[in-house]
Amino acid sequence: MTRPRKALISLADTPYYHITSRCVRRAFLCGVDNYSGRNYEHRRQWVVDRIRLLSSLFAIDVCAYAVMSNHYHLVLKLCPQQLEDLGDDQIMERWCALFKGPLLVQRYRSGESLSAAERSTVSDIVKVWRKKLSNISWFMRCLNQPIARRANLEDQCTGKFWECRFTSQALKTDEALLSCMAYVDLNPIRAGMAESPETSEHTSIRERIKPVFNLKHAVARQIRGGDLQDYQTALKPLLPFEGGQSSGLLTGIPYALSDYLELVDWTGRIIRKDKRGFIDTDLPPILKRLDISPDRWHINTTQFEAIHARRFNRITPHFDTG
Repeated sequence: MTRPRKALISLADTPYYHITSRCVRRAFLCGVDNYSGRNYEHRRQWVVDRIRLLSSLFAIDVCAYAVMSNHYHLVLKLCPQQLEDLGDDQIMERWCALFKGPLLVQRYRSGESLSAAERSTVSDIVKVWRKKLSNISWFMRCLNQPIARRANLEDQCTGKFWECRFTSQALKTDEALLSCMAYVDLNPIRAGMAESPETSEHTSIRERIKPVFNLKHAVARQIRGGDLQDYQTALKPLLPFEGGQSSGLLTGIPYALSDYLELVDWTGRIIRKDKRGFIDTDLPPILKRLDISPDRWHINTTQFEAIHARRFNRITPHFDTG
C-alpha cells in the first residue's frame, strides 16, 4: 500500500535518500523524440540548474544526480543543522527567492513599521519556512513544478507532466549509499548515452571531474523564465568526499574522491555490454575495506532500484518534523 513521505523519511535512521521522478504520457524530459523528430536536450540544463540552485537555498546537499531522457535520479542528504545559525531575515530571503510570500512578510521586508502582533505573526511564518527548507517534499515540489510548467508551455499542452510525486528510498548503510551513487552516476553508460563517466553530461560524476557549473548564469536563466525571484547566493558545492579526515569532523561522504572515481570507473567497465559478467580481480581498495565481494557489488550497481524496492515495503514508519 502507498505510504506518505513523512512515514518513509526519518533523520533518526539516515539523512541519505535516493529520489527518482519520471515523466508521464510518454513525455520527453530530455533527449530526442524519434517519432516527432523534436529535440529536448536543452531541458537537461533546466533540471541541473534547478537542482543546484535549490541545494544552495535548502538545507539539503546533493551527493549524486543524473538527468535521463524521461526521468532523473538524485541522492540527497538532509542537513537541517545548516539553518541553525541563520536569522529570520536570511530564512525569508531564501524562501522569498522561490515564493513571493504573504503581504505581511512583503511589508516587513520592504521596511514598513509593523505592530508587535504583526511581527509575532511574521516570526511564526518564518518558523514554518525554516522547517520547509530542510524538507525533501518541499525541495521536490520546488524542483518539479516549475519544470512541468515550462515543459507544458513549450509543448503547448496542459495536464500532468510527472508520472506521480516522486519515489524515495532510504540509504541506511555505507554500502547502500555508495552503490546507489555509483548506480546513479553510471545511468547514462547503462543507457548507451555515454561511453565513460567523464563524457556523461548532466551527471554529478561529470561535475566532480570537470566542475564547470555557473550559478550566476543558472540564476539568470531562471529569473528570465519566471521561476525565481532575484536572489544573490553563493553556490553550494556537491557534498564533498572527506576520506582521511578525523571521523568526528566529518560532514561529507566518508571516503576519498579518488577512491570513488576509481570505483565508478571500474564499475563502468564491468557493466559495459561487451563486458557483461566480467569481474576484474584487481578490486578498488574501497571495496576491500567495506568487505563487499565483486559479485555483490555488480548486482548492487546494476539492479539497485529492484533490490531496494523489495526492501522498501518493510521500512518501519517514522515521522519527520516537516
